[in-house]
Amino acid sequence: MKQMSGDLHTHSTYSDGALNVKWLPRLAAAAGLTHLAVSDHDTLLSVEYARQNDGACGVTLIPAVELTGFDERRGRRVHLLCYAPNPTDELRAFCEHMKQARNAAAEQSLAAVEERFPQFSREFALELSRDAEVCFKGHIMRVLLEFGYTDGLYRDLYKQLSKEGVLKGPEYVPVEQVLDIARRAGAAIVLAHPSVYRTMDLFAELAAAGMIDGVEIDHPRNTEEDKAVLREAARKYGLIVTGGSDFHGLHASRPVTLGSHRTDAENIARILELSAARKS
Repeated sequence: MKQMSGDLHTHSTYSDGALNVKWLPRLAAAAGLTHLAVSDHDTLLSVEYARQNDGACGVTLIPAVELTGFDERRGRRVHLLCYAPNPTDELRAFCEHMKQARNAAAEQSLAAVEERFPQFSREFALELSRDAEVCFKGHIMRVLLEFGYTDGLYRDLYKQLSKEGVLKGPEYVPVEQVLDIARRAGAAIVLAHPSVYRTMDLFAELAAAGMIDGVEIDHPRNTEEDKAVLREAARKYGLIVTGGSDFHGLHASRPVTLGSHRTDAENIARILELSAARKS
């Protein structure tokens, strides 16, 4: 019998990933995974896909969404991986709010990029974002890449446009509110990649207060130093420990394969048991 293992952090065209969601179970199966979570940003499309297609390519799909909040005290973005949430009216309203906020910011970005680059095509960007119904910065950068203005999505041009305020992001909801919404939806809540947005201090506070169920440690952008601290804290507070590739396909700052970072059988079982208990 195959030992359980899963990539519990991946993205598709339902948000800012490059591949249609149907490809992800195929990649997971080819990598020898038993479980997969497609955790697209602030949308229930990936949750619905998992529930309608569980067992695709012989892979168990764990419904998931990566919710975005904001640590107001430190001025930093926060990502929360939420597993098996109920699609409550409150959670749907949050996702709709983020959709509208992102698209409002994208409209400003599209206009500014059109002015800067005469050959830029907003139609191409909107076509790339059709599945998500949200235009992310990555979609805009993909057009600039395709049209020869840059040699990668998140390289010097992206940094320049971000610094100059050409690429705009939405305002985010305070993380405490997002945690409450996820908790009331019955999700198992895991703080994603603390090294990426420098959320180690926030992690320590949330873990000590019992406000998160787990932490993502095996992630391509977590530092080795942070991983050691996270492991010790996970032992201290009895947290679920997850791993995920944060797979985006072509829409990534550096190459990473789906399944390269994994969650083991014990922690997959803990997520499934916790979500089942909250449902009951």
